[in-house]
Amino acid sequence: MSRGLRDALGCFATGVTIVTARHEEQDYGLTCSSFNSVSLEPALVLWSLQRNNGCRDVYLNSGGYTVSVLAENQSELAMRFASGDHQDRFAGLKLQRSPSGRVLVPGCVAWFDCELKQSITAGDHDILLGEIKAFEHVQGHGLIFERSRFGKLAVAA
Repeated sequence: MSRGLRDALGCFATGVTIVTARHEEQDYGLTCSSFNSVSLEPALVLWSLQRNNGCRDVYLNSGGYTVSVLAENQSELAMRFASGDHQDRFAGLKLQRSPSGRVLVPGCVAWFDCELKQSITAGDHDILLGEIKAFEHVQGHGLIFERSRFGKLAVAA
C-alpha cells in the first residue's frame, strides 16, 4: 500500500478497541480500529483482521470474539495490545470475563460479546461478522485514532 493512501485513510478518525478471543484455554487480544456496526436487527458488528496475522486461525476458529471499546485514557493499553506476546498483553490486568468467558478490558466504555457468523475474505484482510449476544456501556468517552495518533473528542459546552 502506498504511503499516500495510508495517510489519506488516516484522515478518517476511528474509535479504538481491543478484540479478544479464547481458544484452547488461552486468551488472545489485539488492538483494532476497524470495528463497525452493521445492523440493529439482527444485532451485527464487524471488524477486519490482517490475513497474515499470527492469530488469524484463533479468531476464525474460536466461535466468536469480544470487542472492548477503549476509554479516552487507555492509549497505553491500546499500544500494549498492538504488539508482543499475547500473554504479556494481559499481564497485570484485573481480568473480567464476558458471558462467553472471553476477556473484557477493565475500564472500557462499552463491550460487545459476539458469536462469529461469517468470515469474508477481502484483499489482505478478513472481515469478521459477528452477532452481538451481550453488551454493556458506561458513561465516558472513547479513545479516538486519527493520523496515526490517539486523541479524544473535544465536547462542546
